[in-house]
Amino acid sequence: MNHPGESLSAGTDGLTVSVATLEEWRHVEEWANGEGWNVGLGDVACFHATDPAGFFLARLGTTPVAAISVVNYSDTYAFMGHYLVHPDLRGQGLGLATWEAAFPHAGNRVIGLDAALPQRSNYEKHGFRAVWDTVRYGGVLTRPGRPAEGTVRIGPGHLDAVAAYDRDWCPADRGDFVRRWLTAPGHVGHARVRNGAVTGYGVIRPAQEGHRIGPLFADTPEDAEALLDTLTADLGPGAGVSLDMPEPQKAGGDLVRSRGLTERFRTVRMYTGEVPWSRAGQAYATTTLELG
Repeated sequence: MNHPGESLSAGTDGLTVSVATLEEWRHVEEWANGEGWNVGLGDVACFHATDPAGFFLARLGTTPVAAISVVNYSDTYAFMGHYLVHPDLRGQGLGLATWEAAFPHAGNRVIGLDAALPQRSNYEKHGFRAVWDTVRYGGVLTRPGRPAEGTVRIGPGHLDAVAAYDRDWCPADRGDFVRRWLTAPGHVGHARVRNGAVTGYGVIRPAQEGHRIGPLFADTPEDAEALLDTLTADLGPGAGVSLDMPEPQKAGGDLVRSRGLTERFRTVRMYTGEVPWSRAGQAYATTTLELG
């Protein structure tokens, strides 16, 4: 097990890579937002607690120059994200050295990630295989949201049922993460319930720019529409909204475009090894690009 502050490697011109503390990772969040990632305001504490040994920071001397996370969700599945290199220091091998120090943390697990499209070939060299594009939709809603019948605000009494519903949407049981995500400051969750059973849920949260929605999981397009309308019911005029949707979810694309959201950019979901089963490709919004 790696521990915060433990040196993992020293290679490229004095580069050291160590496990980052939560406070150190808050600086990585600022860095990511500077790159246009628009991380949710309460996301970092949820991320880091999922696997505190899976967040890596590279330094030259005392200066942070690169970062990456390799979060182990279970004994069989991990997710990689936050792959950053300082813009002034790219092309010098610092990112690859950081990757090589962090990658063994996943062991023999299947690893998922959402890659920037220009980096797809680089990930393929490391054994990743593309399975679908993910589209970032954003903009100002042209149709105001309103509470929909059959939706409920998620409270303490719903956490277990929602975590159980989430299980089919991720290749691993991430119940502890889901409970943190639903109860984090600023996060507002709603579930769709029919005949006493959860048929979908979603979370909206403030970000550096506007609000982010994620996840938005639903059994039917009608469930997804009800949740989208309910999640955005309290947004004021002109509020910006964004979400990340797997391209295979065609009905979801139609839904958000009908509300005025447009494509902003794409990433590509990739996995090592055999693609693990889940309903992730049917999501109306993934939870985050950083942790899947």
